Amino acid sequence: MVPALRAAGWDKRQIREQYRITNGKIIASPRRHRPGNPLVADYVLEYRDDVPLAVVEAKRTKVDAAAGSEQAKRYAQRLELPVAYATNGREIWEIEIGGSILQRPDFPSPDELWARFCDSEGVESHLEKEMLLAPFDSSLRDYNLERKRPRYYQRIAVNRALRAIARGQRRILLTLATGTGKTMVALQLVAKLRKSGWTAGRMPRVLYLADRNILIDQPKDDYFARAFGDVVHKISKGHAQRSREVYFALYQSLDRGDEHALFGQYAKDYFDLIIVDECHRGSASSSSQWRHILEHFDEAVQIGLTATPIRRDDADTFGYFGNPVYEYSLRDGIEDGFLAPYRVRRVRLNIDMTGFRPSEGQRDVAGDVIPDKLYTPRQYEKVLAVLDRTQAAARYLTRYLHDTDRMGNTIVFCENNDHAHRMRVALNNANLDMVAQYENYVCRITDADGDPGKALLDEFSKIDSDEPVIVTTSQLLTTGIDLPSVKNIVLFRRIGSMPLFKQIIGRGTRLCLEAHKGSFDIIDFVEATRLFNDPAFDGPPLRVIDDEADEQGVQVASEEAGEDDAEQVAEAEAEYETQDEGPLPDNPAHLPVLSTEDDDTADRIMAQGKRIYVDGVEVYVWNDVHYQLESDGRTLRLVEYREFVRDRVLSMSLSPTDLRTQWAVARSRAALREELQNRAIEADDLMAKLGHPEADPLDLLINAAWELPLVSRAERALRVQREHQQFLESFGPKARIVLDALLDKFTEHGAEELSARALRVPPFTGMGNVVELGGLFGGRDALHEAIDDLGRHLFDVG
Repeated sequence: MVPALRAAGWDKRQIREQYRITNGKIIASPRRHRPGNPLVADYVLEYRDDVPLAVVEAKRTKVDAAAGSEQAKRYAQRLELPVAYATNGREIWEIEIGGSILQRPDFPSPDELWARFCDSEGVESHLEKEMLLAPFDSSLRDYNLERKRPRYYQRIAVNRALRAIARGQRRILLTLATGTGKTMVALQLVAKLRKSGWTAGRMPRVLYLADRNILIDQPKDDYFARAFGDVVHKISKGHAQRSREVYFALYQSLDRGDEHALFGQYAKDYFDLIIVDECHRGSASSSSQWRHILEHFDEAVQIGLTATPIRRDDADTFGYFGNPVYEYSLRDGIEDGFLAPYRVRRVRLNIDMTGFRPSEGQRDVAGDVIPDKLYTPRQYEKVLAVLDRTQAAARYLTRYLHDTDRMGNTIVFCENNDHAHRMRVALNNANLDMVAQYENYVCRITDADGDPGKALLDEFSKIDSDEPVIVTTSQLLTTGIDLPSVKNIVLFRRIGSMPLFKQIIGRGTRLCLEAHKGSFDIIDFVEATRLFNDPAFDGPPLRVIDDEADEQGVQVASEEAGEDDAEQVAEAEAEYETQDEGPLPDNPAHLPVLSTEDDDTADRIMAQGKRIYVDGVEVYVWNDVHYQLESDGRTLRLVEYREFVRDRVLSMSLSPTDLRTQWAVARSRAALREELQNRAIEADDLMAKLGHPEADPLDLLINAAWELPLVSRAERALRVQREHQQFLESFGPKARIVLDALLDKFTEHGAEELSARALRVPPFTGMGNVVELGGLFGGRDALHEAIDDLGRHLFDVG
């Protein structure tokens, strides 16, 4: 096949073999993860480096060439290419996407295919062609020092934006999910514009705008400065710098709200391109001071980047930038294997279910009588803080980390800075053994913590840092922070805003295989994850299961999840007011009044910026729930873990005998284990969650699915020794010792010991090497067969 391409004029560098399009969706459990099957094209033909034109799917000569047609078409559609080819070396089929399918005698030349690409995509102008052909930046490296190439969707996003610019569009919106590399897209956009001759005779002047220092410093230092060097500059105080080419600035630095606004020192046409990061915030509002900056530079092309565009009466991302020229959703990122999937655990505290009403004359911690009314989660931490509620949540979270990973990076989102402080204290005191080893094991990082908080945040963002491990916050970490190793997102603040909800969930979606993070968990104390049911949410969890428990935490029931008929909290998105000198403190008076009572007692308390503190209240976990994702990819159903296992096993359409037969033999057991993992069932989870560590995972599966009696591993081993003596005695004395030792290994650890690999560890190593042990059975093949027969007898299929 390659000789045929070379004959058509394709250079070796233009033929990309085994072109990886996606990474494959991560298949994960709380303890481990592995990638699913990626999309990999046999060949991709590139006109220039990272300018693909066609996909070629190659089959062996004896296979029908047309067998690869649908596969090639699928890959071409994903890459947004107009043509694909299927071949077996003798025949070549050309598949035009949305067009004809023809057999060809040979492949087209690079120039012919480029001309066809331009024709099908409507690329006419010289500038547009130059932009598409301009090279991507190749200066950045991954953690393993490999060249960081743009992913397929990043390349499409860049090209969509370039084509819009070439055709005169002045406002452009790109919507990409958190963790999918918006900064990489911005860098490559600028790199191509700098190399394409867009601004004839000089380099384009670029302004990168955001509203928080970390949104400026991270892309400037980690991306643009590495790629472009000294031409990069951050605008701060003082005069307008004009000797650079790529500028970074906070809105607040450019406009401090007086007549000496720094942005006014630049001519309206000074910048050619303005990139607005997190454009769903301040710049989305027509009345915002920050909008004045964009309007001043209205002659520049302005590109908005966001994961969560908004459309409200007072702020409309689409109204300013227009509809996105490209969208890549959270669901897309998870399905492609570029983002981490997640599980959901909802935890309900008793006073969140029943509300809190003080007894007659009950006083708060200051000695004042608590106004008599029913307080609900809407008022908690804003009007009234039940100190025991924070303690109960801290105890639960501590137990959860004990059961999973005590060094798993965790963010706890609290209602406000005061709540974040009290949660930090409670978690610190619940984990004194860890605090003794790591003094910053639990920390608060909020906008009120200044430079010390920033230093802690810098450490928390590092993959190889041991502390902090648990961070409590309110709003500071909701967006724009790259925290790839975060494994747990804890929601202890009510959320009524879909953009804010997506941004918070986005703190965990980044994959970090270097830190062994392939998925993450959401622990929800406040039913914020009801927003998963909203049609505006686009990224379903792995599964959600509901285990209802009594006051002692013992499971008592399971139920179907109904629609969320509770009114959503009317929560306004906070404007971020971080200044160069440091952040402003919280102001409780800015919070919306959420009381629905007829009297205005709570309203007055809120308006005065006061808060009632109550202790001595009995608070406990009402129930602890998980949710399962239905086959439609959106619906969440409340089930207990046993029901989850039963449904997944029954969906495999196998009988108990079928399962035992596959599990008994090493080769088919590996295939069955993989199939179970694809259905999110792990052997370790079965033994831990179903409460019978003495049983083999296979017996736990069968018990959960068909309610057949459980048999312990020891009982199975004893049955073989009693009922299958003829089988055991058919081997020589030394071989019998090996089989007896395998039975002991099975009793102790389970069916995974029933393989030749087990013979490489004690006590077998004291009996001889694998070749010598095989000789006791008449050779390697006979040894494997004997072990498989032992498994068949153990699982009653022999």
